Amino acid sequence: MPDTLLEPGMIAQLERLELVVRRLFSGRMRGEKRSRRRGQGSEFADFRDYAQGDDLRHIDWNIFGRLDRLFLKLFHEEEDLHLSIWIDASTSMSFGEPSKLTYAKKAAAALAYIALCNQDRVTIEAATAERMELSRPLRGKPQLFRLLEFLDGIRPGGETDLERGLKAFALRNRSPGMKVAISDFLDKAGFAEPMRWLLRGRSEPVAVHVMSPQEVEPELVGDLTLEDSEDGDTKDVSISAPLLKSYRRSVEALCGNLKEFARSHGIAYFFAQTRVPLEEMILKALRARGVVQ
Repeated sequence: MPDTLLEPGMIAQLERLELVVRRLFSGRMRGEKRSRRRGQGSEFADFRDYAQGDDLRHIDWNIFGRLDRLFLKLFHEEEDLHLSIWIDASTSMSFGEPSKLTYAKKAAAALAYIALCNQDRVTIEAATAERMELSRPLRGKPQLFRLLEFLDGIRPGGETDLERGLKAFALRNRSPGMKVAISDFLDKAGFAEPMRWLLRGRSEPVAVHVMSPQEVEPELVGDLTLEDSEDGDTKDVSISAPLLKSYRRSVEALCGNLKEFARSHGIAYFFAQTRVPLEEMILKALRARGVVQ
């Protein structure tokens, strides 16, 4: 059921949070983010001298009556933030208990609900190399069920193609805002070039790296035939302590390289094992990095 993606207790905590961006962006609609720009919002900011061509409706006539000078009232603009989320729905994301895709859906639901509570616009995409699912733009808490229904309907399938998926995601979401990619980042072609697409435009990029405990610390023994869940490639291996040690080094290298790439390019990076409670990632890790407050 869709409502299992967000527990009632979690919902109550999410409603007290908001997304944080280093810059506030001009959106298509007026929202609830206070901008540093001066405009015609509801919260008074300052005065400035009247200049020819200014809107006479914003002159402070009380000051004119006292000082015989024209001053214009300035207000904080209220700007709309666009949260766009990309979910890797390839076959590899179905691995683990709970599955990586289930965890990705829950993380997306939590972030999107924070945005909905603050009247931010939300769009979500789920992609494989063969297909793409795109939610309609959502705004406001009444859209929660539609959000959960969309996420609940996402099914894994197909091969990973990070380059194609994140490129299409970036081109479809050109407006400034916060862009979040949730994936295991297991692509034989690598992650560096695909991740660069998150940097396109004036965006606030976030990468959530999801892996299962079975991938990080596999409990395998004996002679096995391992099969790639996406392309069907098989390999006969004899599991030994040195082999497991080498595998763990490879996993650590992937995580370390991804984290370093994100750090050097200004991408907020978060590693999450699926056994880690979602509350720990959203309420602690993202808070500590200033993505939510």
